[in-house]
Amino acid sequence: MDAVEALVRKTVGADEPGLALALVQDGRVLFRAGRGVADIRSGRPIDTGTNFRLASLTKQFTATAIMLLVREGKLDYETHLTDIFPDFPEYGKEITIRHLLTHTSGLPDYENLMPEAKPNLPVEDQQINDYQVLELLKGEKQGKFRPGTNWDYSNSGYVVLGLIVEKVSGMAFGIFLSEKIFKPLGMKATVLYEKGISEVENRAFGHVPKDGNWIVRDQSLTSATRGDGCIYSSVDDLILWDKAWKEGTLLSREEMALALTPVEVPQKGPVDPYSQPAAYGFGWFLNPWKGYQRAWHYGETAGFRTAIHRFLETGLTVIVLCNREDIEASGLALRLGDIFLAGKAPGKGRRY
Repeated sequence: MDAVEALVRKTVGADEPGLALALVQDGRVLFRAGRGVADIRSGRPIDTGTNFRLASLTKQFTATAIMLLVREGKLDYETHLTDIFPDFPEYGKEITIRHLLTHTSGLPDYENLMPEAKPNLPVEDQQINDYQVLELLKGEKQGKFRPGTNWDYSNSGYVVLGLIVEKVSGMAFGIFLSEKIFKPLGMKATVLYEKGISEVENRAFGHVPKDGNWIVRDQSLTSATRGDGCIYSSVDDLILWDKAWKEGTLLSREEMALALTPVEVPQKGPVDPYSQPAAYGFGWFLNPWKGYQRAWHYGETAGFRTAIHRFLETGLTVIVLCNREDIEASGLALRLGDIFLAGKAPGKGRRY
């Protein structure tokens, strides 16, 4: 893996905010490493146990939590939003759990409804929480489109899914994730971070470049919402997450196949972050890359960039977690995957 190590060293300096990454094939770790510092203030080095904010990689876990409740018979994919929240406005009567999972609900974007930041107050003191998001959505008279007719990436939908997990299970969302997913898989350091409720061990702090230097900045107005992006995890723990998907530890083959089935809509279909036509399941983009079937996702939030790419036929998974904004984590993951896949023709069939 000399080429992989060379690319990592070229991408990140040892004394800069950096990254942790892994290449895994069918449970066998081909390469994993950390480079750079978790906190520019202390110089604490990154290792593969360092916990990064996952941002939208969180959506995979939120979707899995919903799937576990469906298995338990506490939910159905055709359950309507107003079945869970009876006081939700009329436009929620057609929105189902499936719509929320696949970004076809048409819920308004809460980011466009919330108040703008007040420059004289710390961002942390102005952050919106899940319950406030729900109230903002209840204050609207209509969605962006009729549910199921269009696709539009929706953080609102995944915030609401987290609240649904909480209400239906009777457990706090973070506790449900810990008891039903993290602990069973041995993901000992992974946590849904909530200020004043949980702590992040071996935490990486987000960084942004400014005037040739680095400053710590990993909080925004939306950093306290949970189902759409609040989990912290490490490369070591995400290797266990990948193993669970490949071995069917949490979900059956039939359940995984459902999560990895592209949604179909009659109007505008899914697009990836590059505005290119894509496909989407339950918390996973599903469009192929260079002929390889792929389940993948990216995450972007203040100070962090993250990505997981699972090349289904080859059994290869590439994980990249960065605590700096100037690295395009998904693009780096593909470059790493290209090193491994070079010369290997895409196979046939699908592997989970």
